[in-house]
Amino acid sequence: MIELPVIPAHQLQRKPDWLRVKLPVGKEYRHVRGLVDEHKLHTICESGNCPNMGECWGAGTATFMILGNICTRSCSFCAVATGRPLAVDWDEPNRVAQSVKLMEVKHCVITSVDRDDLKDGGSIIWAETVNAIRRESPGTTLETLIPDFKGNWENLERVLAVRPEVVSHNLETVRRLTREVRIQAKYDRSLECLRRISAAGLRTKSGIMLGFGETEADVIEAMTDLYEAGVHILTLGQYLQPTKAHHPVVEWITPDQFKYYQEIGLRMGFKYVESGPLVRSSYHAEKHLFDMQ
Repeated sequence: MIELPVIPAHQLQRKPDWLRVKLPVGKEYRHVRGLVDEHKLHTICESGNCPNMGECWGAGTATFMILGNICTRSCSFCAVATGRPLAVDWDEPNRVAQSVKLMEVKHCVITSVDRDDLKDGGSIIWAETVNAIRRESPGTTLETLIPDFKGNWENLERVLAVRPEVVSHNLETVRRLTREVRIQAKYDRSLECLRRISAAGLRTKSGIMLGFGETEADVIEAMTDLYEAGVHILTLGQYLQPTKAHHPVVEWITPDQFKYYQEIGLRMGFKYVESGPLVRSSYHAEKHLFDMQ
């Protein structure tokens, strides 16, 4: 096993040059930008200040978050507020579907906060959102980036039953750091969630953030576990600390290291491996629909 050098975060006061983001440009981006502003639409691309927003919007891809903006979990990497969520908005699926239609989204990614407060884990809204988008925009393909539903597999089945083109659930970090990074989550429960998605015959996707202090052996163990769980599509990206109150960046992973992990993943047998400092869960999401025979 090759031990690649890492750059401890404390040795760099600023983000390294490879994390600099180009301003979004292009005709398609400007068109979507205009629609978002005119109709006051909400996307995670924008609110999360995603570095790939221009590229994704230009390709006709956008990400929406459902079930509110207050999460029942308190992961140390995530900037979403933790607390008691508001009541479910049962009209939300229709509003999201209208936004997708207005924006002329070709490939739509849906994600959500964790709703451990709900008996159904939010799965009814999940299924109704997929169905509403298909009614309004039958040509739009869908990726659902779902929670683990706290291991209530009946709720997971409700989402799988509407057959999104891609179903994603992020492992987020390696086994050794899961308790530290994903406080209320369980590494093996996430793997079981992914096994069930894959067993349902759906394109299965997961992602890991790097820079928490994981070793190369940790990363390869996680990649192996994901492949054995039936995951087809893997994303690897650099963790960026949202605020000083969140988990610190322990190290900056170089582009060469990301390329190295991509090569390992492809040799393992993953169909797609998106690996780079600025890669996020929905990066190149529209490209993951093909060549999955």
